[in-house]
Amino acid sequence: MQDKPSGTVSHQAVLKIQDLSKTYTMGEVKVEALKHLSIEFFAGELVVLLGASGSGKSTLLNIIGGLDVPSEGKLFFRGREITAATEPELTAYRRRSIGFVFQFYNLISSLSALENVQLVTEIADNPMPADEALRLVGLSGRLNHFPAQLSGGEQQRVAIARAVAKRPELLLCDEPTGALDYQTGKLVLEVIEKVNRELGTTTIVITHNASIAGMADRVVRLGSGEVTEDRRNLARLSPAELVW
Repeated sequence: MQDKPSGTVSHQAVLKIQDLSKTYTMGEVKVEALKHLSIEFFAGELVVLLGASGSGKSTLLNIIGGLDVPSEGKLFFRGREITAATEPELTAYRRRSIGFVFQFYNLISSLSALENVQLVTEIADNPMPADEALRLVGLSGRLNHFPAQLSGGEQQRVAIARAVAKRPELLLCDEPTGALDYQTGKLVLEVIEKVNRELGTTTIVITHNASIAGMADRVVRLGSGEVTEDRRNLARLSPAELVW
């Protein structure tokens, strides 16, 4: 087990969600993806958001990331109401403050690992050099390799490097190990944990795999669009210690 270094998790709420609901209409059927959900996320913490398929976790992550809007309720980022933002303001929020890592890597096949990361650094305000971001994720020897020349785990690490190169305040990871085998998934989780620990990036990992919860500062479980559990881990496991 590893204790979280003191002072890395702040008592300051980076994200504050108040009475958030999201309803989708599918023909004549209404689906309540989120139901009056209220929760806060704090600076520097690593949160694992657990839930089965249909629990609302991806919907919540998309709203936090500015990719979707709620039907009701409010979302505040550093005291600013994101749910009241205009479309240009939402674009700026996504560009400056949010890093996304998805289950599938979304790399451009005709570009090298370095060039895939440089796509982000060219539009960021204060980016990390692309080669530095790739070194952070353990790929300094693969800068000029194309996605087809990389394993699945290496491609996911390129995707993480691309997400963190713009120095986002929030790193949002949606099933980042879902397409990977057990050992490769653990390597990717080690990279996510390293980014959280070394850069202090507030990190939210959503997964259906309850075993991953051991690496978190805090575990939030969703069920039917509501928070059913919100607890802190007394000590974090390293990803190498996780078993599933």
